[in-house]
Amino acid sequence: MKPPRRRFLCLLAGAAAVPAVVRVAHAQAYPVRPVRLIVGFAAGGAADIVARLMGQWLSERLRQSFIIENRPGAGSNTAAEAVAKAPPDGYTLLHLTVSNAINATLYESLDFDILRDIAPVGSIFGSPGVMVVNPAVPASTVAEFIAYAKAHPGQINMASAGNGSPQHLYGELFKAMTGVELLHVPYRSYPTALADLIGGRVQVMFDALASSIEHIKAGRLRALGVTTATRSPALPDLPTVGEFVPGYAASGWQGIGAPRATPAAIIEELNMAIAAGLADPKMKARIAQLGGVALPGSPADFAKLVADDTGKWGQVIKRAHIKVE
Repeated sequence: MKPPRRRFLCLLAGAAAVPAVVRVAHAQAYPVRPVRLIVGFAAGGAADIVARLMGQWLSERLRQSFIIENRPGAGSNTAAEAVAKAPPDGYTLLHLTVSNAINATLYESLDFDILRDIAPVGSIFGSPGVMVVNPAVPASTVAEFIAYAKAHPGQINMASAGNGSPQHLYGELFKAMTGVELLHVPYRSYPTALADLIGGRVQVMFDALASSIEHIKAGRLRALGVTTATRSPALPDLPTVGEFVPGYAASGWQGIGAPRATPAAIIEELNMAIAAGLADPKMKARIAQLGGVALPGSPADFAKLVADDTGKWGQVIKRAHIKVE
């Protein structure tokens, strides 16, 4: 049997091989009724905002309503399962995030497989992370933090929004690549974790840049490095963590997926509409305001990103023996 990642990419390649005439015929007939875009998180959060932004664009571009349906639960697995089991006709879509890639390993008994059952349509939004410390920590660079942490093993508290959250995994990857000992402190809510970091009850967090940037600018937090492979336009003078820890890279992403057997023509139609949105100056500006970057690409590009991150974070979860709360 082929490994899941290889089977996943083979399925995508097979879909792309459908004759162009058939693809065009399907595309001309889609969409003829409202489309549901299911989001695995509550209204008002980052994923919901991005989904509504793209949903509005798709409604205008394809002249049919794209209805955002929030279905939170089980770390976004409830939404993913609903789409995985929906008819593959293009009228039920999933707002995919990096959490879906993480959950593939974090949850041991899911009734669906994100790589097997969801076909990536297109990526939308990239969200850089940032390593931030309380200003009382005597470190102004990643190198100084590593030296300080090694001199105080197990005495530095690392906050996150919970076991298996992106903040937690970014920190575990950092620990594994540097050999430092940090005490993970999982919180039940992100705002409480951030408040305790600012208050000095915990010392470090690998946060989303969008959430921390105002606190960084106000001096309430000190940024040591962005977690992406390249520097962020939002803080161009801030180095990457990878400049001190070669090979380190971690970032969030959001995009759209569909049930596995959705016709290639529909996936192509949606991908082209997403790409047009991400090329629009107003859309780019709004994404930048949200602290992210536009992340255009083909369905194959997005498939590779999902598969790569599923494998990458799966290794981190297994190595650190992370269990869901």
